[in-house]
Amino acid sequence: MESNSALTAQEVADMLKISKNTVYELIKRGEINSYKVGRKVRFALSDVEEYIFRSKNLQSIAPSVENERLKINTIQSTPELCGKGFVICGQDVTLDVLSNYLGQYFKGTPVLRSYIGSYNSLIGLYQGGVQVASAHLWDGDTGQYNVPFVRRLLPGIPAIIIHLTCRMQGFYVAKGNPKNIKTWSDLKRPDISMINREKGAGSRVLLDEHLRLLGIYGSSIQGYTRESQSHFTVASTVGRGEADVAVGQEKVSSQVNGVDFVPLQKERYELVVRKEDFRTAQIQTILEILRSKEFKEEFRGIGGYDTCEMGNIVAET
Repeated sequence: MESNSALTAQEVADMLKISKNTVYELIKRGEINSYKVGRKVRFALSDVEEYIFRSKNLQSIAPSVENERLKINTIQSTPELCGKGFVICGQDVTLDVLSNYLGQYFKGTPVLRSYIGSYNSLIGLYQGGVQVASAHLWDGDTGQYNVPFVRRLLPGIPAIIIHLTCRMQGFYVAKGNPKNIKTWSDLKRPDISMINREKGAGSRVLLDEHLRLLGIYGSSIQGYTRESQSHFTVASTVGRGEADVAVGQEKVSSQVNGVDFVPLQKERYELVVRKEDFRTAQIQTILEILRSKEFKEEFRGIGGYDTCEMGNIVAET
């Protein structure tokens, strides 16, 4: 998708996981640029991506899921978050809902969201700037999710890994998969171009690990260095014919026009906390929330989320 591609309000709402009315509120407050074609409001992709870049690092949780991305402060260095509240890192909507639930229990302590990828979430936990990191990082040598990375990125820090959900990762391809893209090795074909996720994102690590195992250098793949920080953006890019393939989670493919999904690997999406914090009221409350029927019901109707193991302790490192 080109940076000047025209997006509708609904497409922007889908990308940001908010309602269309909230998009109009962002326009009124001058938080996102737009323009008109006749009486229709349109958005340039570059303006939407700029808004995402500005807003993805930190947000105070609003009282409803619909308003989750409205009050956001950008902090470049994760350690600066220390003392500002209880911070949960990650980009999935499950974490927004979890933060909203947690905020109802702890009125005096702000529950904050940091919208950074898995790798940087663990770095933030190591540096002491956040209390809960999320990760879906696959290790190609062991076939394990998260545990090997927690051990590497949190040296000397005992940690506990809590299961959140399982999701399906795979390829976003054009409707009908006209180029018959089915395996990781297909990415090296000269007739295929891709759009990539940013370094540190779980989908990017999954791709890079498979390429490493196949002996394929990313530099040999057309479009490998073209990056975006959103599942919706990479899927939309494929749907609009500006790339042939991208890596992402299944649920997003059902929300983007012109895209099919090629399932490749079931991933484990999990929370990581310091062991010394495990008995704190906030972490124990998170466990109660995750194990509650009410919280699980939030996602059973959405699709794309497996709640069977939600709240289970996966490992201690």
